[in-house]
Amino acid sequence: MKLVFKYTAAALFAATALGAHAQSSVNLYGLIDLSIGSTKPINSQLRQTGIDNGKLTTSYFGLRGSEDLGGGLSAVFKLESYVRADTGASGRFNGDTLFARTASAGLSSKTLGTVTLGRNTTPLFVSTLSFNAFGDSFGYSPSIRHYFEGGAGAVTGDSAWNNSVLYSSPDFSGFKFGLIGATKSGTNGNINSNGGNWGANVGYASGPLAAALVYQDVKKDGATPVPDTRTWQLDGAYDFGVARTFLQLGRVENTTTNITYRLVDVGAKIPAGNGNVLVQYGRLSPDVGDKTNTVSLGYSYNMSKRTELYAAAMRDKKDNLSAGSSYSLGMRHRF
Repeated sequence: MKLVFKYTAAALFAATALGAHAQSSVNLYGLIDLSIGSTKPINSQLRQTGIDNGKLTTSYFGLRGSEDLGGGLSAVFKLESYVRADTGASGRFNGDTLFARTASAGLSSKTLGTVTLGRNTTPLFVSTLSFNAFGDSFGYSPSIRHYFEGGAGAVTGDSAWNNSVLYSSPDFSGFKFGLIGATKSGTNGNINSNGGNWGANVGYASGPLAAALVYQDVKKDGATPVPDTRTWQLDGAYDFGVARTFLQLGRVENTTTNITYRLVDVGAKIPAGNGNVLVQYGRLSPDVGDKTNTVSLGYSYNMSKRTELYAAAMRDKKDNLSAGSSYSLGMRHRF
């Protein structure tokens, strides 16, 4: 794996065209998601009602830029920060780093692909959000919640990795592939808690059909270690015109706890009026412990290309425990 990253990076650097007239651009962009709603967790009698941030997409802002180096090669960078728009606080939680979403720079070639170094979003997270009706919603996507939701999710290692190298291939007639690896190096003697991780993905998208296969291996290291997990995920989507359907099959092996999780998710995004009906069901099945079944239903209404209103509801049920539920009325605005 180290050799793959070494020679890929070397090839991109070697492609630099000397003496080219450079052109550069920097863009500010982001998304604000705010809603009013109510949530009752699994096995709880407490229901909380109020203003929520990021129920459909975690609010964030970012800067990205590129410089044309000539010969089809560009220097690129990206800095993205989460924001809690309901209070104005930064990060997803207290103590979250400023650019926890993304902080990377690298080189991009039209023929060789893109290599970025820094804090990179994992291919597993991108694949999970791409093949379910609710996208990257930690509030309502059964897929995102079952794979990544804190202590309740099966996967360890966060949705982005520090001290990582990410390679993304160009499009080969609909086929793409990628590699990611996180080193064990850190700052001030602190070892990266996601050190030694690696992952790989391959995908196809053409016309109404899309599919992907992803593997991820997380190792525990450092002052705040996480359990070791190995994850496989197979994804498929097909657009029938009247609906775009999704299927995810996953397996997560936690080699620290010796528990294996099996995940199945199905869903659909159905055009309706000036928006879409969203339906998603997910099942998280550990070989030790209770199974979790989650079903979500929503509707997003496009007021413009950048602004949408939405309504969403979810029922969360774990075996032998009382069900949880949530509902929200909200707005997402992109800028």
